[in-house]
Amino acid sequence: MTQHTTLITGATQGMGRGLALDLAKRGGTLLLHGRDRGRLDRVAAEVRAAAPGTTVRTYLADLSDLDQVHAMAARIRAAEPRLDGLINNAVAGGGAEPHKRELSAQGHELRFAVNHLAPYALTRGLLPLLTASAPARVVNVASIGQETVDFDDVMLERDYEGLRAYCRSKLALIMMTFELAAELDGTGVTVNTLHPAHLMDTDGVREYGLVPVTNVEEGVRPTVRLLLDPGLTTTTGRYFDQFTDTRAHEQAYDTEARKRLMRLTDALVGRAASAGSQD
Repeated sequence: MTQHTTLITGATQGMGRGLALDLAKRGGTLLLHGRDRGRLDRVAAEVRAAAPGTTVRTYLADLSDLDQVHAMAARIRAAEPRLDGLINNAVAGGGAEPHKRELSAQGHELRFAVNHLAPYALTRGLLPLLTASAPARVVNVASIGQETVDFDDVMLERDYEGLRAYCRSKLALIMMTFELAAELDGTGVTVNTLHPAHLMDTDGVREYGLVPVTNVEEGVRPTVRLLLDPGLTTTTGRYFDQFTDTRAHEQAYDTEARKRLMRLTDALVGRAASAGSQD
């Protein structure tokens, strides 16, 4: 993996930090994303100290602002010679005030924006670099917690609850994974998604008031496997429960629902404008 370059979003805490420390020991180049400069610099220093032979670069952006997502993708395309792996790990959980409906910079429901729109916009913006570096892999960190996306109320303006919003956004992420994998079939870029582990010991789990039952390392191992296992080189468009290739929520296999979601997603992330910025 000496030449391998991987971008990890949400790398400043929880599983993102665990992924950074694990991958650092394997060499190559790590691109660490965070939204807080202080935390990002501290984790980068920690990773460099743990693996002095690994190159570490940082990228700052708030993924709840699609303008910042597009700008970060543009910076990465301009600065990085290659990108072999992208782990969309950053997450907005259920929240400390689960009945308080929060909005993104563009006015979208926050969990839908951070957990679905941002990883799609970032992946789409980095496709020129990923395809040029192929074989390359995209790993979308989802959840076993999945709830039907209601197209009459996608932004959960009625009966809002943070964990419900989280579960809907994670199903949307899985549906997007399947669509993007089909689109990229034959390009050498694979796209898979997984539930890494149940109730890991993270700030997000504790903030919502849940009791962690597993440590972060339990989630790191299956995520790294999707990124690096030679046996999964051509595997794409799959959902894994940790190490097991299994079925997601039934709506994920509804092709009409997936296409409807992607039409909405493309409109919300401004795909045409984003694609134009790559020319």
